[in-house]
Amino acid sequence: MALEVHCFCHVVSLARRLMRERFVLVSAAEVGGLFVAVLCCGIGSMASHAWALFLGVVLMASGAMGAAPRRPVAVPFGRNYMPTWAFDHIKYYNGGSEIQLFLDKYTGTGFQSKGSYLFGHFSMDIKLVPGDSAGTVTAFYLSSQNSEHDEIDFEFLGNRTGQPYILQTNVFTGGKGDREQRIYLWFDPSTSFHSYSVLWNMYQIVFFVDDVPIRVFKNSNDLGVKFPFNQPMKLYSSLWNADDWATRGGLEKTDWSKAPFVASYRGFHIDGCEASVEAKFCASQGKRWWDQKQFQDLDAFQYRRLQWVRSKYTIYNYCSDRKRYPMMSPECRRDRDI
Repeated sequence: MALEVHCFCHVVSLARRLMRERFVLVSAAEVGGLFVAVLCCGIGSMASHAWALFLGVVLMASGAMGAAPRRPVAVPFGRNYMPTWAFDHIKYYNGGSEIQLFLDKYTGTGFQSKGSYLFGHFSMDIKLVPGDSAGTVTAFYLSSQNSEHDEIDFEFLGNRTGQPYILQTNVFTGGKGDREQRIYLWFDPSTSFHSYSVLWNMYQIVFFVDDVPIRVFKNSNDLGVKFPFNQPMKLYSSLWNADDWATRGGLEKTDWSKAPFVASYRGFHIDGCEASVEAKFCASQGKRWWDQKQFQDLDAFQYRRLQWVRSKYTIYNYCSDRKRYPMMSPECRRDRDI
């Protein structure tokens, strides 16, 4: 009986944690752990209560879980990318499955995709510059190649040792940007690799960090807000010095005694509709997995995760900046940014 009570208390503890987290950062393995704990309870009245509790949790989880992007497929750097400047500041490891970018007082470096893409899913595993990274910027973004360009940005703003990185995202449409959002991350991005990805289709652009949506930009063309839909974009990444603005608005300068600064990359996943830079539409429109109905919007589970990021980690959102924008941009309400 004592073992049954102990087991039931363990099940209750696990279930409470899962429900308290609202499945925001709960993995399938943790739900499986709850199942194993229930099995250990054996049979009897306590066991029946444990099974009832487990089934309730599973029903909550099944209602919450939705369509996450497909898992990225890691490939060597040279499959999809090529260096663009300061070639000697890029080092290759394990046959190109991992690379490192170096920044010193002479130059940074960068690379770009070989192809241009009109919609798709793009992912990169990055380990950011460790230690004192103030003044440095590590960028991963998509951009078209004309004056009224479209752009989808991840920018990682370095900081002094012990201070957190800031992740800034932005979306440019028709040459107009100024849609910055800034968040802290819920982990140290310089100690291990983490996945940063973009899902882009005709309906929305979603920024993901380790499968957690941190931002959504919906197609609000009907509200008079341009949306990237007819300009193919290349992918770019770079490590460079931006100490005139990157850290505390330029107050903190790059400490070159800490150079070289090193950012590491792997994954190099691209699953997009490849198109010439002159193309106006995707030839396989509507046929790719990222075009399907379940990817036209976030589901309830994903919106809860987004709200978790908004409430706990967002430090700047252009949608709530009334000093800068007395009138809120029309897309903000649709994007659930307020």
